[in-house]
Amino acid sequence: MTYSISEVAKKLNLTVYTLRYYDKEGLMPFVERNSTGTRQFKDSDIDFLKIIQCLKATGMPIKDIREFIAWCSEGDTTLRQRYDMFTERKASVEAQMEELRRTMEVIEHKRSYYQQAIEAGTESIHKTVLAPNREHVASSLSKRTGISPVC
Repeated sequence: MTYSISEVAKKLNLTVYTLRYYDKEGLMPFVERNSTGTRQFKDSDIDFLKIIQCLKATGMPIKDIREFIAWCSEGDTTLRQRYDMFTERKASVEAQMEELRRTMEVIEHKRSYYQQAIEAGTESIHKTVLAPNREHVASSLSKRTGISPVC
């Protein structure tokens, strides 16, 4: 079974423009065209496009995705390069996750701060009741997350 570009765009929640851009950038050399030049996508093409979407979601640049696709076309001689690429991508995503974890700590701290202020009916509770402990909490949060808890 084959699909049109608009059917694929709908299936993958992408725009037709995005798919044409991917094609222009050399990310879809595997997609066949009929005698009139219309792209004809197979299920395997859609699966590969899902991999491209995943790599894009991690922030991988188009040029690196293009290189990965070229390596796939070359076959088993590039298995090590592909493995190394995914190892590097894993490290990058782990770093992003750690940054998000630290950001979440700040968000949770601020939610707690404002929840207490809401319950007390004033933000000044933090200036009076928590004042002696405030510097310690701010310092502790800043050391754990690397982010200042101000705002």
